Amino acid sequence: MKNFIDKYATPMSIGLSIFALLIGFLFPRLLPFDASWIAVVFCGLPIIKDAVIGLVTEFDIKADVLVSIALIASIIIGEVFAAAEISVIMTIGAYLEELTVNRAQAGIAKLIDLSPLTARKVFDGKEEIVKLSQVQKADVLRVIAGETVPLDGKLTAGQTTIDQSLLTGESVPVEKVVGDSVYSGTMNQYGTFEMIVEKEEKDSSLQRMIQLVESADTESTPIVRTADKWATWIVVASLSTAIVT
Repeated sequence: MKNFIDKYATPMSIGLSIFALLIGFLFPRLLPFDASWIAVVFCGLPIIKDAVIGLVTEFDIKADVLVSIALIASIIIGEVFAAAEISVIMTIGAYLEELTVNRAQAGIAKLIDLSPLTARKVFDGKEEIVKLSQVQKADVLRVIAGETVPLDGKLTAGQTTIDQSLLTGESVPVEKVVGDSVYSGTMNQYGTFEMIVEKEEKDSSLQRMIQLVESADTESTPIVRTADKWATWIVVASLSTAIVT
């Protein structure tokens, strides 16, 4: 039951709220009360609750506080439908944001799974399996068919076909010969080859991609920071104007 609630509570509340909005707009006398109150309860109350918690615990004045003021003000003046509209729109936005973040996190997990932990290091003609963290620039590695390329480098012996769609989006595997570059996280499909390492693990293409995805946090985007900054001033100005009025 808990998994069911965790998975469907938000979509169900949004769907029910939208349906209530339509009922309240098209058939206002269908129910003994204004159906818009359903949307206010399911979508509006969580927004107000989060805004109050943030304001009390961290004195965090952001857009949620401004939205909450708008909700409460709309209800006070009798515009319940307007309050319901605001609630639904903000909840849909929050849900889409959460969906995007979850997909990004799933992408990070997939990238981490693709990152190999060991490599076949070749020294004086002998092959030794070592931890990836022990591999340095200019080391020679051997990659056999079906393995993931461990680090960025160039082919020094052999030829193969590499599936590098993860990094480049190419749908067709690319043939590689001596002198061509290969990248970490890509899949060696057929041949066995040797390569010289050009970048260590922390600087590899796969690690940079993981860092890039991890940094794509909606809370740190410029538009969100700007909105929160202006929301603080707007809240203060709105309250001051209301008091003076």
